[in-house]
Amino acid sequence: MREFLVEITTTVPEGTGQDEVDRRRAAEAVRAGELAATGHLDRLWRPVGELRSIGVWRAADEEELHEKVLGTLPLRPWMTVTVTPLESHPNDPGRVEGAR
Repeated sequence: MREFLVEITTTVPEGTGQDEVDRRRAAEAVRAGELAATGHLDRLWRPVGELRSIGVWRAADEEELHEKVLGTLPLRPWMTVTVTPLESHPNDPGRVEGAR
C-alpha cells in the first residue's frame, strides 16, 4: 500500500442538530478504529488550537483512498480534504531497506 498525508477540515453545516453531530462523531470514531485495524489509517494528529486533522493514511492508490477509505467516513460529507502522496526519503531514519 502507498502512504498519503491527508489534511482534513470538518465543517458542520449550519442548522445541523447536536444529536446528528454526536451520532456522526461516534460513528466516525468506530470507523477510524476499523480503518486502523485494516492498515488504512496509520497515524492521526490534531494541530494544537486547530479544528483540523493531519494523518498518514494507506491505500493501493489515490482512487482507493478517496472512494473506499475516506469515502466511508461518516463525517466525509462535511469534510474538506487535501491529499499529498508520499514516498520514502533516502535519509528517513525509519526507512525500510529496499523501500521506494
